[in-house]
Amino acid sequence: MTRYAFLIQYQGKNYAGSQIQLDPNGLEQPTPTIQGLLEKAICTFSGVQPTPDNPRPIKTVFSGRTDAGVNSIGQTVHVDLDNNIVASKFINSINGLLPKDISISDVREVDSSFHAQKSAKKRYYRYVFVNREQRKAFDGDLLRVENSLNIERMNKALSYLVGEHDFTSFKNSGSSNPYTVCEISEANCYRHEDLIILDISGNRFLYNMVRIIVGTLLDIERNNKSPEFMDEVLKAKDRKQAGKTVSPSGLTLLKVEY
Repeated sequence: MTRYAFLIQYQGKNYAGSQIQLDPNGLEQPTPTIQGLLEKAICTFSGVQPTPDNPRPIKTVFSGRTDAGVNSIGQTVHVDLDNNIVASKFINSINGLLPKDISISDVREVDSSFHAQKSAKKRYYRYVFVNREQRKAFDGDLLRVENSLNIERMNKALSYLVGEHDFTSFKNSGSSNPYTVCEISEANCYRHEDLIILDISGNRFLYNMVRIIVGTLLDIERNNKSPEFMDEVLKAKDRKQAGKTVSPSGLTLLKVEY
């Protein structure tokens, strides 16, 4: 058995997230996921057929879960295979089996101790949205904010998130994960024409965390609150104090650092 790691890119709008969805019997739900399609492609490439007793004979491990609608250009995945592979053949074959909005690259053999999720040191995300009054034909599904935004104030608010904190206020209320401490190493935004681009990196992220941070940032600007309000929300450890969970469109996992 050999362990391989590779990068996967995808547009998330047509999928129910990256993580495979299973029913109570352990069978895959009909709603397509990135992981489900990837595992089927690898099974086909390897000549392995799922059976009722073993519906997932080949299992992949992602660096982290991305929600429905979220994109990736640098998701890392590992998989254990019985046979050695030729990287170029593997990439060409798997990409030929996957839908056009999913692709893999940069396959390499790794040590058996490597774990796509547990070995990760830092994850980088970017959220992009439109800031103008009127829509344009090529906005796609990006969030559009009509009111004027002050980049300096927004960066001041984001600065309170840098460091190790309890991010309970920025966790989806439906999440059962009790571990809410994350260390954010970077959080800033800038304007490019009429796009606002927010970059954030950290050791880990909670369910919907980036989208709630953006929602809180927009709430501060929309209601002319002090940038210090972000710090108040952080310290409150109360989801009700934070802003709305914004659209997943525009959120992309850029890369994972090991």
